[in-house]
Amino acid sequence: MTTAKALITGNSSGLGLGLSHALLGRDYQVYGCSRRGCAALADRVVDVHCDLSDLDAIAPALDQLLAGVDRLDLVVLNAGILGEIEDMSRVSVERLREIMDINVWANKTILDWLLASGIMVGQIVAISSGAAVLGNRGWGGYALSKAALNMLCRLYAHEFPDTHVAAIAPGLIDTRIIDTICQIDDTTRFPALERIHAARGTETLLSPGAAAERILHALPGLTEFESGSFVDLRQVLAPDEYQALMAARNRPGG
Repeated sequence: MTTAKALITGNSSGLGLGLSHALLGRDYQVYGCSRRGCAALADRVVDVHCDLSDLDAIAPALDQLLAGVDRLDLVVLNAGILGEIEDMSRVSVERLREIMDINVWANKTILDWLLASGIMVGQIVAISSGAAVLGNRGWGGYALSKAALNMLCRLYAHEFPDTHVAAIAPGLIDTRIIDTICQIDDTTRFPALERIHAARGTETLLSPGAAAERILHALPGLTEFESGSFVDLRQVLAPDEYQALMAARNRPGG
């Protein structure tokens, strides 16, 4: 029996590490690409260090990591950064470029490498966010980059005709991004912070392991959506939570 293989970016911590654990538990061979490396699973994951903000370093890193691999059953484009919670008018174009490099252009570089490599890929999942469609005040570069990531997946679905591609919002996950958000208390200017602060200590805020299990549980169902789709997993798996999210959207002028 052939061992299933998965590539995960940003696997050193948070959701990427959670996915690595979950896939190893399903007997996958896991390949990881991250800036710090996956020390927690050093003896079980085939890993390469790569700073995804250095776009020129990505292809050589993948050449090394995936040498001899002819099939990947799953690719998870997980790595990303939050940027600042701030009004768009206060975020410089240069900072937006930095966020876009990691959240969008690094993923384009990886997808281009996969196309050129000849590796057969079963399913590609890009980790997006509800921020991509909510447009809440303060989510600036993050929301902009995740919206671009959604469209990137839709466009590349045409170029991966034998691969199912999807961008997904997995829900709130207890990672360093949440730690950063919860240190910001300006809920008057940025009302969407209230929902995230309130999620602390509740089932709404998933552990990385629980979020990984949610994603893997959802994988077969994603293929029922058109390739290139954006899917908020809460809409499928936690509809009450999704309805509450949409009802709390921070509308301009509201």
